[in-house]
Amino acid sequence: MTAPRIDIDTIRRLPKAVLHDHLDGGLRPATLVELADTVGHTLPTTDPDALAAWYYEAANSGDLVRYIATFEHTLAVMQTREGLLRTAEEYVLDLAADGVVYGEVRYAPELMLNGGLSLPEVVETVQEGLAAGMAKAAAAGTPVRVGTLLCGMRMFDRTREIADLAVAFRDAGVVGFDIAGAEDGFPPADHLAAFEHLRGESVPFTIHAGEAHGLPSIHQALQVCGAQRIGHGVRIMEDVVDGKLGRLAGWVRDHRIALEMCPTSNLQTGAATSIAEHPITTLRDLGFRVTLNTDNRLVSGTTMTREMALLVDEANWTVEDLRTVTVNALKSAFIPFDERTALIRDVVLPGYDAVL
Repeated sequence: MTAPRIDIDTIRRLPKAVLHDHLDGGLRPATLVELADTVGHTLPTTDPDALAAWYYEAANSGDLVRYIATFEHTLAVMQTREGLLRTAEEYVLDLAADGVVYGEVRYAPELMLNGGLSLPEVVETVQEGLAAGMAKAAAAGTPVRVGTLLCGMRMFDRTREIADLAVAFRDAGVVGFDIAGAEDGFPPADHLAAFEHLRGESVPFTIHAGEAHGLPSIHQALQVCGAQRIGHGVRIMEDVVDGKLGRLAGWVRDHRIALEMCPTSNLQTGAATSIAEHPITTLRDLGFRVTLNTDNRLVSGTTMTREMALLVDEANWTVEDLRTVTVNALKSAFIPFDERTALIRDVVLPGYDAVL
């Protein structure tokens, strides 16, 4: 017997967890238009629907560098206290509306200094906006917890400084660290000082790897830098032949390294060819700890509900599969074990049991 196909409304109500989602990639189109007008920034169009379509079309280039270039406009409106407060609050409310119960949002503070804010002021402002969003979501009966990952840009030289920032704010909502930006040509090991500092301070971190660059990127992220998770990681499939795992792939699976997979985004950047053939399904079947993520909701025109629905419709995923990736995400979240366990036990499993 085949499992009954789950409908989109049911998927929307399911509790979700997202580990890989960029703040500057998830603005509401209407908000982007309004904030751009306030700061005098010129957008490709001032019609919110047309702007959303422009982002989606620009992102479907198959080129990671061009994909990243679309962030010029969102970052332009995230240089002031007002812009950061609004985008952070709305970020949380949009997650809550999508059924997300736990999320980790990442952004690069060093890219938000053009309006005169200091690095600590950027982080403080974003945390204030996130807290306001969480309070409103809880009051509306859709509570969501959001932790922050601070990103250093791998093509620049401030990663050690941003690592210090993550340590300084780890008791104020910052739960970890990442490096982001163009992957090819900027290996993780170039930022080893930042990662060694974080390990010394017991601050967890993930690393974008195995998307635009292959196995050496993943190997460096894990075996040289010591990452606890891998951002994307789709090219770990280069170490899987006819279902047999090479030594690196075996390490990733056996040590339960979470892979923060983003199907729609991976299609747009050319890291995968289709939803049906996306590595997330094969890796799931092989026992890897795969997680499902949005990456950039505005840029990719997506939500967690949409990502789940695509896998159901095009890769024959079941409710049980959706539950598995949700539990996987919480098992690898950068919050204390007892808090992860409580979310799984009290929120996620009952939410799925109601459907199964």
